[in-house]
Amino acid sequence: MRILVTGANGQLGREIARQGQGHELVLTDVDTLDITDGKAVVKFFQDIKPQAVIHCAAYTNVDGAESDPDGAFRVNVIGAQNMAAGCLETGARMVYVSTDYVFDGQTNSLYREFDVVNPQTVYGQTKWQGEEMVRQILGRHYIVRTAWLYGDGNNFVRTMLRLANEHDSLRVVDDQVGTPTSTVDLAWTIFRLLASDAFGTYHATCQGHCSWYEFACEIFRQSGKSVGVVPVTTAEFVRPAKRPAYSVLDNYMLRMTVGDSMRNWTDSLSDYLRQYFGNPV
Repeated sequence: MRILVTGANGQLGREIARQGQGHELVLTDVDTLDITDGKAVVKFFQDIKPQAVIHCAAYTNVDGAESDPDGAFRVNVIGAQNMAAGCLETGARMVYVSTDYVFDGQTNSLYREFDVVNPQTVYGQTKWQGEEMVRQILGRHYIVRTAWLYGDGNNFVRTMLRLANEHDSLRVVDDQVGTPTSTVDLAWTIFRLLASDAFGTYHATCQGHCSWYEFACEIFRQSGKSVGVVPVTTAEFVRPAKRPAYSVLDNYMLRMTVGDSMRNWTDSLSDYLRQYFGNPV
């Protein structure tokens, strides 16, 4: 299958490239395809003629989006519109990668795919609007919401390990709960969906949940780092964008269709630490 991948230099895009053996991947990023330029997207589709698109490109600076709503809208909404229109024109199917930020995080129960959305940030609003663009334009789509993603690039795991080498003690938020998710597991799931005709909206996170504080403690436990971790509240870290207090996603639609192959988050973390840092855990 010829697959066009946007955002190929990001964490998920790099993992998609690693797992894409057997497919003809066309890897693009902002320097090779401006997804906000409709004419450029049309020409690209005409030249490449992809059979599928994995749309990883996004405006992901959650705090920056609060002061740059137009920039976030152009990338997350107009970009999605252009990619979906290209798919419609060429008959390609499309994976649109979305986020737990489409929910307000004010519940204490797992979010399923058809629970009511209520984004509280510009980032969350524009990702939801991007979802809606894809739904309205293209029938052959997979909207895949994920959360707390880490892989080959800058992420929470790498930040914690770096800070552990610089400080004896760290303060980490303990009142935001979600599911750390490996790009390895997410890429597995995306390719499984692409091989099916089970179009629709999906949640795809690893199993289990934790707070950022608990995530940090597990990172240090598995990596053998001796560092004090102090739990703190969100109120002690003032940020421009509001964070969901509870955004644990239930992979219900995966279980009902192609099957849920996502591992427990602690197991995926172990593999990640072995792969990138050589930890024996």
